[in-house]
Amino acid sequence: MANPKPSLSGRSYVPWFFEVVVSLVAGVMYRVRSRGAENIPASGGALLIANHLSYVDVVVLQLACPRPIRYVGYQGLQAHSLFDRVFELSGVIPISAVHPTEGMRTAIKALQAGEVVCIFPEGGISRTGQLMEMRKGFEVMARRARVPVVPAFIDGLWGSVFSFAGNKYLWKSPRLMPTPVFIAFGRPLAPDQADGPAARRALMDLGAEAFEERPVLRRHLGREAARALAKRPGHVEIVDRTAGRREVTAAQLLAAAAVLSLRLRATAAEKRIGIVLPPGAGAAIANLAVACADKVPVNLNFTAGRASLESSLRLAGITTVITADALRAKVPDFPWPEDTRDLRAELAAAGGKRAILPWLVAAWVLPNQWIPSLLGLPRVGDREEAALLFTSGSSGEPKGVVLTHRNLLANCAQISSLSILPRNATMLGCLPIFHSFGFTVTLWYPILRGCRVVTVPSPLETRKIAEAIRDEQATVLVGAPTFVRPFLKKASSAELRSLDLVVTGAEKLSADLYEGFRQRFHIEILQGYGLTETTPVSNINQPDPPTVTDTAEFQAGKRTGSVGRLLPGMTARIVDPDTGVELPLTATGMLWLRGANIFGGYLKDAEKTGQALRDGWFVTGDLGRFDDDGFLYIEGRLSRFSKIGGEMVPHGTVEQKILEVLGWEQVDSPLLAVVGIPDAAKGEALVLLASREITAETLREKLAAAGLPNLWIPKIVRQVDRIPQLGSGKIDLKGCRQVALEVMR
Repeated sequence: MANPKPSLSGRSYVPWFFEVVVSLVAGVMYRVRSRGAENIPASGGALLIANHLSYVDVVVLQLACPRPIRYVGYQGLQAHSLFDRVFELSGVIPISAVHPTEGMRTAIKALQAGEVVCIFPEGGISRTGQLMEMRKGFEVMARRARVPVVPAFIDGLWGSVFSFAGNKYLWKSPRLMPTPVFIAFGRPLAPDQADGPAARRALMDLGAEAFEERPVLRRHLGREAARALAKRPGHVEIVDRTAGRREVTAAQLLAAAAVLSLRLRATAAEKRIGIVLPPGAGAAIANLAVACADKVPVNLNFTAGRASLESSLRLAGITTVITADALRAKVPDFPWPEDTRDLRAELAAAGGKRAILPWLVAAWVLPNQWIPSLLGLPRVGDREEAALLFTSGSSGEPKGVVLTHRNLLANCAQISSLSILPRNATMLGCLPIFHSFGFTVTLWYPILRGCRVVTVPSPLETRKIAEAIRDEQATVLVGAPTFVRPFLKKASSAELRSLDLVVTGAEKLSADLYEGFRQRFHIEILQGYGLTETTPVSNINQPDPPTVTDTAEFQAGKRTGSVGRLLPGMTARIVDPDTGVELPLTATGMLWLRGANIFGGYLKDAEKTGQALRDGWFVTGDLGRFDDDGFLYIEGRLSRFSKIGGEMVPHGTVEQKILEVLGWEQVDSPLLAVVGIPDAAKGEALVLLASREITAETLREKLAAAGLPNLWIPKIVRQVDRIPQLGSGKIDLKGCRQVALEVMR
């Protein structure tokens, strides 16, 4: 059970008077709860290890710990008179990174004397908000003292005044309300088992548990969005560049959505409402209105085939669709239901400007908490369905991914905690809303967190995007590598000069695109990772945080070739795909993920849900590994490997090698794809689909000369007009395999 009201008084090494003062101050600034304090031995020595997010970690840990804690602190801090006095009063054990032996001996003696000693194994305060590399000193202490190691994770302090959020300590506006802090204590580790990998795994797991306790995750998405907009009525939320240029303020967005939401409640009986709109003000109004009507928005992929869309509409039980008449005319093959509504006409039918005006006034004059209540929105959403996205991934049948209020609020909070998308950012939003990244990151995140978004209807309109970045001074661009590559030919460095951050995901970032972008625009593309089922972001590289002093150690925020560290509140396992046996995190195997942003299952498909979710873990289908610093490397999708003669052959690696030996420069659309088809002799055979002319003999000769193993060389080469693609820009692997099988008939 959680302890909601811990007290410091009488339970630390600090003099009683100072205990009382610290306890009172901490009680005003923080609301500390904890779970698992019974894992700390009632008597005898114990080594406590914890993540390190801020200068007040020591205070909140002591608030939650039933026994006094002796802390191990960096000796260099004693150079400051304030810290020197704190060390003296609290009995901190100073330790030097250059000469650690004396401090370690003191800590070991304290442990052997039966005290609880706490060390932060990262070696310093995290300047990224993520878990850093585990240093080895704590292992030596535990083994020499022969005491158990108790892991603890602190959640909630990143972003507070005493953390390094925003790339600075202290000089931040303090939070007006007390900060909720949760501390999860884990089961003790035996001293001979408490090494760096075990500590990282334990802290990751506890971090996911602690994050789940955040009060915001129980709230309702529509309610949180309405409150957020009402807090900043005059802020320009959206610059819509669909036709001309149109600014939409927070109050205007909220008022239009409020009017439409009331109409939907009165005229649409079903729970799920379909939305077919490109990125822009219309899509934002429609999605917000559906959420404020306490219904579920379902953004449909209008680039998918008719059969797939009919299946999606039937599965979701959608009979009402909101769209625009102009778009409806452009996609005549869409299976429009009888109740298909034009957004403009719906707003007019709801009362138009006359109905919108009172809500505009309310957004400006009423307390922000009142607006959701006027809309009749519940306070709790939690694990109820908040959105439905359809995905086939890149290799299977369409599946309905049910995202909850908790999922969406969690992922937005996780992204916000990294400080890479601050409130003053201007983000270019061009990804389709039916794409999970477009839905969460370029639609809901700006509404909830306050950064401005500039919208362009399609990610394929490279010139319009470049002009929008230049004209609006956008600072953030997100997209798949397929959508970013055309900038190399169609944009100038002057047009992209305002960009501070370019993030790609959905597919592997190739080395040539990374280098080409860096050389041409002097911008380093940061790679991320996620899936629709992770709402979608699970990992991201971020800029290296600055060092604050000459003696401060460098902390990496990014690592080339990786997809970054896990977002806060997530944990992972690496599992052998054949045996299901857990592997070390640094080994290559199937990636399993867990966290508040992991979906709860596929709509009406228990079989696929059971395959994807196992004991609370999401089986991603991707092969990956972590390094010691927590960076994840994706080696490929399991479905993108062929087992030939007992050997696993990665399709992506073969594709890159073919591009290299043929000297083909990747363009706007993929030039080739490697797929596996059944083969009686060796299990599978590789087929190369290419949109340029190449013979099997020439390919074999060049790949063999480059040293590629014989098993890795495609047996069959087929030229096609174009490589099948999904609306998200990724290669349609299922479509490619169908093409490969057809040419073999």
